[in-house]
Amino acid sequence: MVEIYMAERASRRWLPVTVGYVFLLVVITMVLAADNESDAERVIAQSSTNLHNLLNGHVGTLFSSAFVIGDTDSALTSVPLFACLLALVELRLGALHTVRIFLTGHIGATLVVAVGLWVAVSQHWLPASVDFAEDVGISYGAMALFGSLVALVPEKFQVVWATVWLAIAVEGVVGGETFTNVGHLVSYCIGLAIGVVMINRGVSMRHRPTALDLVLLSCAGLLAGTFMSA
Repeated sequence: MVEIYMAERASRRWLPVTVGYVFLLVVITMVLAADNESDAERVIAQSSTNLHNLLNGHVGTLFSSAFVIGDTDSALTSVPLFACLLALVELRLGALHTVRIFLTGHIGATLVVAVGLWVAVSQHWLPASVDFAEDVGISYGAMALFGSLVALVPEKFQVVWATVWLAIAVEGVVGGETFTNVGHLVSYCIGLAIGVVMINRGVSMRHRPTALDLVLLSCAGLLAGTFMSA
């Protein structure tokens, strides 16, 4: 059985993924905020994982989109909360697993949503203008990380935790009715599936959660709730 201890704390204390990624997000967001509106819109359009870019072979947007936040005002709250989520996962699972979960959720949800949009546009259920919709940000990867937290909450709360957040994600889809809401649901489910696999492999938080764990978990929940209800 594998336990997640505070062992490896020394190697994880610096949190290279959290520090490095958040630093890049802050720098890029500040640059976009300082740019004139047309330049910022051009960068966002070129970074978006919309149908126009993906169907024209711009697969690099699957990665570049994760470094661009379209709404710079929302970044003031979302980036700090995201840093807390990243820090929690990286402290408990390490840098490599954090990156793997984030990319799996970000790319996986993006492709699922893209296929759905392609079918909807092809069948004329949605207007062709959807091809050029803005689709950038951290939310898909963040929701996958959040879903994986089911392996890190105390065992007696795991089923309730997973079910409640799944219901909130579904409600977000029903109430929001946007492809972004669907992406949040898909990415949460991807992360949840990863968390269940980890539980089956014996990965869990067996020690009593620390005050830091609870603070970071609360911030992560606030971020997830913000994304799901958007």
